[in-house]
Amino acid sequence: MSKILIVYSSVHGQTRKICSYLEDKLKAVGNCVTAVNIADKVDLGEFDKIIIGASIRHGKHNPAVYDFIEAHKAELEQKPSSFFSVNLVARKPLKNTAETNPYMQAFFEKSPWVPDVAEVFGGNLNYPSYGVMDRNIIRFIMWITKGPTAADTNIEYTDWNKVDTYADSIHQLAVTV
Repeated sequence: MSKILIVYSSVHGQTRKICSYLEDKLKAVGNCVTAVNIADKVDLGEFDKIIIGASIRHGKHNPAVYDFIEAHKAELEQKPSSFFSVNLVARKPLKNTAETNPYMQAFFEKSPWVPDVAEVFGGNLNYPSYGVMDRNIIRFIMWITKGPTAADTNIEYTDWNKVDTYADSIHQLAVTV
């Protein structure tokens, strides 16, 4: 059994939903799991493994993600750790891996930390839940990228089987003593 911390940065809730799912999956195989918002104070020393999950908003991960990594870089490097990104570009088959997703590549370029495991998941496109500005920006981006633009669109692109595989990889990460 490992004590696992999941730290998340979520804008519209899909990253939090994935974290909740991971939490349930990892608990089901005997781990003790705590999920916290990136803004919450937490002692990383209390955990054996650390996962950071972050969504994309207007083409970028939340700056708080990089601040968190900078503040906890030493601890992140000393423990088994992972990062996952949630974004709509990952809905495309040729952009749904850590190696092929442009937002994950941008993360690797900007982050001073290299996680042991990295993954990318498709997000949720839910125009009715967005404010006017976000809805129009996202619809414009979708128009450019040939995605759905109908104002009533609500499509979940998260591949839950892929999330299951990711949870297994986190469970299998060896804890160093």
